[in-house]
Amino acid sequence: MLNGIHTLDDYDLKGKTVLLREDMNSPLDPVSRLPRDITRIREALPTIRELSEKGARTVVLIHQGNDIEYHSFGSTAPHARIASEALGKPVEHIDDVCGPAARERIRSLKDGQILMLENVRWMAEEMTLFETKVNPTPQEQAKSVLVSRLAPLADLYVNDAFAAAHRSQPTLVGFPEIMPSAMGRLLEKELASLSRLLTNPDKPCLFALGGAKIQDAFMMMSCVLESGVADQILTSGLVSNIMLVAKGVPIGGPSRDFIKKKNLEEYIEVGKKILARFSDRVVLPVDLAYAAGGQRHEVKVSDLPVEHLLADIGSASAAHYAKLIKGAKTVFFNGPAGVFEKPETELGTKAIVTAIAESEAFSVLGGGDSIAAVNKFKAAGGISYISTGGGALVRFLSGEELPIITALKKGAAKFPCGKLVR
Repeated sequence: MLNGIHTLDDYDLKGKTVLLREDMNSPLDPVSRLPRDITRIREALPTIRELSEKGARTVVLIHQGNDIEYHSFGSTAPHARIASEALGKPVEHIDDVCGPAARERIRSLKDGQILMLENVRWMAEEMTLFETKVNPTPQEQAKSVLVSRLAPLADLYVNDAFAAAHRSQPTLVGFPEIMPSAMGRLLEKELASLSRLLTNPDKPCLFALGGAKIQDAFMMMSCVLESGVADQILTSGLVSNIMLVAKGVPIGGPSRDFIKKKNLEEYIEVGKKILARFSDRVVLPVDLAYAAGGQRHEVKVSDLPVEHLLADIGSASAAHYAKLIKGAKTVFFNGPAGVFEKPETELGTKAIVTAIAESEAFSVLGGGDSIAAVNKFKAAGGISYISTGGGALVRFLSGEELPIITALKKGAAKFPCGKLVR
């Protein structure tokens, strides 16, 4: 047991049917509908491999896509094929979640076999909108169709889905209510590495926050500044644009309209409060960049506004941020500095991730776009720890106990015996 949660070491797994909840949610190519980045799939494999090698009958549950952003929905069949190739053993896929076909196949599994079910978010109970609008309790989720149909077929539930740890959905928090549970190896590794960042990090400690999901960035920024974990926040991307507006800088119509279109104007007021208390610890860019006519153009902050969408930090800011990073002992990076997918606006992100990779600091990186960025610029080898989490990572670093952690602790208390008896 670790931190009040059972681990795989607590159980004899041979011949046992294990429901394994992983997070292999990946960005999809818009044309082929195949995963563009397989980091999360790759990170899930050690737990799957261990279960299979120890003789478990492993049933993998994952989701692909978000019902709020429907374009990322897709089948989990490609994930099974990728996992099978990487493991060097069959990972069977079935086009069913908890219907008669899936249940019959689970019953017929042999020791060491691996079965991946179809996208659990095909089930209404697993949708984000169901979670946020209905907001069922874990006890209610234990009575959901999916949990009530699958739980009787298994001996153990294992949660390894750190990237979904901030969610409260049946496959994440329902099973520990009614059956023995444990955390997988990836979840163990995530908690250990992130605790090092959150608890007495080596100083100076820098947080480089950017990207377009600024809700997460602002939540984290306030927390780590207040707690003293972060000595400085290096802002970029949409985060820096909003902070510049909060400071009274006229960034220009297109950039202001983008903030309004994304319904993010409330964060301007949040930014004002942060700057009022921590202006000496929040680093804003001194220049920015935009693309026009297929070319990169840079503008000093003092020369704003411009009638173009600001999409990157400028060269001077990138160089300054790189210098600060190289002098740090701990660095956390979440969110690219600009639209790094395009060559005209990749400079800032490339400079930051390269500086982190070349520094001697203990570095942690998280979020799907951040992972894609370090992979693009071939900087992953220099990062101390790459977390699979995005929203879960932010909430963990903001001091929240994540729903799956609460559920696994509760499950360990309910089912304290390490032996599995169906």
